Amino acid sequence: MFRKNTKALNPDPEKALPAGGDRHLLYQHAVQDVESEIDFVTQTWSELRDRPAEFLREDFCGTANTACEWVCRDANHHAIGIDLDEEVLEWARLNNLALLDEDQSERIELLNENVMQARPGLVDIILAMNFSYYLFLNRDELRDYFANVLEGLVSDGVFFLDAYGGYEAPMVLTEPRECVDDEGNEFTYIWDQAEFNPIDSCMSCHIHFEFADKTRMEKAFSYYWRLWTLPEIREILYEAGFSQVDIYWEGTDEEKNEGNGIYTRSETGGADPGWVCYIVAQP
Repeated sequence: MFRKNTKALNPDPEKALPAGGDRHLLYQHAVQDVESEIDFVTQTWSELRDRPAEFLREDFCGTANTACEWVCRDANHHAIGIDLDEEVLEWARLNNLALLDEDQSERIELLNENVMQARPGLVDIILAMNFSYYLFLNRDELRDYFANVLEGLVSDGVFFLDAYGGYEAPMVLTEPRECVDDEGNEFTYIWDQAEFNPIDSCMSCHIHFEFADKTRMEKAFSYYWRLWTLPEIREILYEAGFSQVDIYWEGTDEEKNEGNGIYTRSETGGADPGWVCYIVAQP
């Protein structure tokens, strides 16, 4: 179901890893597509604004893979990544930021802070991708976070989020998908929707990895979050003070009968078993 990144809410830094099985690298190979994500952000920004965007803030940044992609795109791009987990930020510094050249690395900053209180300065773009804001379990918390985002944007800034759903989203199920890393090693990514409570719409999910020798990295990442609906998200964004909130829905490849990776503004979506969309909110 899920083709986009999902950040872990409670990774276990003491977890033993199989040889060559770095859970953050596996995660980036299996579920991240930062190139397509930044393509969408830059294209949508150019359609909405007549000036270039320079300053981007990635909330719940995890390994800061997306922030790194942003600073690599243009010599005028600057990025701030914010995450509560110092362990994953240190991994990002040692692995992703270490691949940047000196100029690029000077244009990115990682902050070990809470996105609810972070005040790093005004930016053009704020990202809350990978469904990580689903960790806020009630409307007041989510509204407070959205209000903080609004305060962190310049007057013509843009807030980009993603969301997922579909009639399989609240089901208890596991979904395996075959993947290959940069060295050509095959492994299986397993998305595990372990529990769902229809009364409060909260759910427990896990990511497992399985390797060619049949060993497994069990619960490499675990999540407890609320399955928010698009009407709820839009309503709370408006309540937080945003003036325009648009949904960008993925088109369909008719021959393959699957998503084509092209997202356009829409007021109608398909009743699919699983979908991922973008939300674009303007002050």
